[in-house]
Amino acid sequence: MLNETDLSRADLNLLVLFDIVFEERHVGRAAGRLRLSPSAISHGLGRLRRLFGDPLFLRTPKGVVPTARAMELAAPISDILAGVRRVVSTAAPFDAFTSRRRFTIGAPDGVSAVFLAPLIVKLSSKAPGVDISVRQLLPAPGETAPERAWTFAFGDLEARAMDIAVIPSDDIPVRFHQRTLYEEDFVIAMRAGHPFACDPSLARFCDMQHLVVSLTGDPQGFVDLHLKQQGLSRRIALTVPNFSFALAVLAETDLISALPKRLVAMHARRFGINYVDAPLPLPRFRLNAVASKAALMDAGMNWLFGVLVVPPNLKHRPPRKRRT
Repeated sequence: MLNETDLSRADLNLLVLFDIVFEERHVGRAAGRLRLSPSAISHGLGRLRRLFGDPLFLRTPKGVVPTARAMELAAPISDILAGVRRVVSTAAPFDAFTSRRRFTIGAPDGVSAVFLAPLIVKLSSKAPGVDISVRQLLPAPGETAPERAWTFAFGDLEARAMDIAVIPSDDIPVRFHQRTLYEEDFVIAMRAGHPFACDPSLARFCDMQHLVVSLTGDPQGFVDLHLKQQGLSRRIALTVPNFSFALAVLAETDLISALPKRLVAMHARRFGINYVDAPLPLPRFRLNAVASKAALMDAGMNWLFGVLVVPPNLKHRPPRKRRT
């Protein structure tokens, strides 16, 4: 335990530096986040080593690795800083217009592509100095049940790897606050002028060549589970790792794909994409913004959570005809 003399040397900024270096595992990236030079970070780490009597971080070709002592200190230091932030937030009200804070929001790319543009528009007028980092969230490999596929996000929120998560799950632990941003249906997307749009029957759907979004390349999706229940199947000719890539590929091929309706409606004209209702019943997903209740005691976090909204359902506008 630190005595009074030791405590007088425990500059709070050193604990902030420790927390950021621990998160980034890299002196250069930590310097960027703290707006300091790498040499200043190295100097601060030297002071931390003397304070705790341990190397704390060992250099590697790819960054730094925390020692066992640093691993022990990480959680207590994070708790200390969270408490300080709560105290400061109550003492100095958050002013969105003058704030220079950066927040991290985690979401699947097909979800962030829906809420991000409206959020940036709102920030440009109400909080021009606030910056956003978007972290792509992916379901746990091989897990199709929403209540289990996204449980890792809760640990990341508590570890402050991100401030808010937007996930398609309703199974939210009570220590978190949730708010539904929107509900999502799936439609069948294809290039403009695709013949499937003229006769989108189930039989023709099964005859088409399909694209599936899959990070691992696994050629199976929830659509296939529904087809199997009816004794049907389809050919998955291509898998791609994200939804944005899927839109670009669909625009230039004869493949079709089951994609989130809001995502497609928002970007259909830009990519030259058309879409129709699915010829089989597909599940509807509720997209929830999630943050820890402790984090929302921070006035800035609470403000951001409140302004994160999604516009009403978009009406389908046919894509512009391509020039020949």
